[in-house]
Amino acid sequence: MAESPYELLGVKPTASAEEIQKAYRKLAKKHHPDLNPGDRTAEDRFKAISAAYDLLSDPEKRARFDRGEIDASGAERPQRRYYRDFAAEEPGPSYHSEAGFADFMDQDILSELLRRGARTRFAMPGQDLRFRLALDFLEAVNGTRKTVTLPSGQSLDITIPAGIRDGQVVRLAGKGEPGIGGPPGDALIEIHVRPHRLFVREDDDIRLEVPISLREAVLGGRIQIPTPTGPVMVSVPKGSNTGRILRLRGKGAPRPDGTHGDLHAVLKVVLPDRPDPELEAFAERWTGGASYNPRDGMEA
Repeated sequence: MAESPYELLGVKPTASAEEIQKAYRKLAKKHHPDLNPGDRTAEDRFKAISAAYDLLSDPEKRARFDRGEIDASGAERPQRRYYRDFAAEEPGPSYHSEAGFADFMDQDILSELLRRGARTRFAMPGQDLRFRLALDFLEAVNGTRKTVTLPSGQSLDITIPAGIRDGQVVRLAGKGEPGIGGPPGDALIEIHVRPHRLFVREDDDIRLEVPISLREAVLGGRIQIPTPTGPVMVSVPKGSNTGRILRLRGKGAPRPDGTHGDLHAVLKVVLPDRPDPELEAFAERWTGGASYNPRDGMEA
């Protein structure tokens, strides 16, 4: 009895699509004609496992095979007919056709010829290789060049585009495993962006907490703050409070279309680390401070 597609690939009928693909790749590499020149047995075996994979990798064909509607070659199985099936037919010879015997043979012969033609090409593309590359926050925002080493020992220089996000994948076409009579796979590099001690990315915008003194908060002034591309001077308005946001347009992460997000500098009023007698004396003399309650409206 001929082996079933499952037996040919060495998998159970309950095998997942991934298990079937893995089994096929392993067997195809072992029996591929290019790796076994002149070995007719290996060539025949390769044809058989390729046909099995063609059937089982197609969910619809696999389901029809499991239901017994088609055979291992993909051809329709003849359905049993019983006496009651013929009883309703018109009188006359069964299996009669105006086309003679052509309708019995043409479809099966055509299907077989198409199947044979599809299997004459011994081409199997190479598998993709996956890597994980860690970048500093500023490298991801501003772009950089990195070198990765493949399992083969080959080194690749990679251009990381400015503005790349955590979790994005850089595809290097043709840098995966070599194919057998087919094209090589690709190298897929997943980017992991390390956190920054100052900057936090929010989509294409960048958030930054900026400490300011009490004097700067009350009187305002010009201060220097960092951005991903270098320090800039900004104006703090008079009476600025903790939580006020200064928006710097175009100082965020680059976008693929050439535009940039914004940088949001969140102000935070910070008192001196050490007690300041002058500041304490001012607070005691500040009569308006006695009547000001910043917690108004906090009742539960």
